[in-house]
Amino acid sequence: MTIIEEHPRRTTASYGRAELTALMARMTGDEKHGPAATSTLDVLWVLYDRVLRVSPERTDDRDRDRFLLSKGHGPMAYYAVLAAKGFLPVEWLTGFGSYDSPLGHHPDRTLLPGVEIGSGSLGHGLPIAVGTALGLRAQGLDGPAVWVLTGDAELDEGSNHEAIAFAGPAGLERLHTVVVDNASATHARPGGIAARFGAAGWSTLTVDGRDHEALHAAFTAPHPGRPHVVVARVEPEHA
Repeated sequence: MTIIEEHPRRTTASYGRAELTALMARMTGDEKHGPAATSTLDVLWVLYDRVLRVSPERTDDRDRDRFLLSKGHGPMAYYAVLAAKGFLPVEWLTGFGSYDSPLGHHPDRTLLPGVEIGSGSLGHGLPIAVGTALGLRAQGLDGPAVWVLTGDAELDEGSNHEAIAFAGPAGLERLHTVVVDNASATHARPGGIAARFGAAGWSTLTVDGRDHEALHAAFTAPHPGRPHVVVARVEPEHA
């Protein structure tokens, strides 16, 4: 069995938020969903830089962590982070959305190393993550963590609520969800987003989605026997 280091290998370049924003600025054109992408930047960077046990050399390792970008409409922040971590060449970013570019307006797992699912259709990622966690459990693989990033508006889709309701009682401890809350959801939830997960038996935390230390602490908080959700609040999309 291959052993993966506790944290992913850092690239030689040093990336702060300004550098990541500059990488995002390389991607131009229509259909960018810019605010949706920008809302995820800090969450994605903390996950890939400090939490996920993945690297460009181990994209097929059965013991790797799985990250599923359910919020796939507006993937520029995702592409920028993948480029910063060495999964794809930085030079690819300028071709974003063009006819012959692998960087589509929705990520495609068949074209990009390290991308686990094709995404963009709302409501698919969390159910797929539940299935992934169940599949890993069935194989006796209790090391890999499964992470999925959704948006607050995406939770309007009923398929997510079926997944939430199942995962808690199933005790999917290796399942982690990050909900980026930019106040764009249509339907309110009594008690807030975290309350919906908590009612189904999930471990829940709500943090500032721009505070890297708060995000890291929430991502690494223990949650024995239960799936875990972190609600990352950022500025409203319309602001």
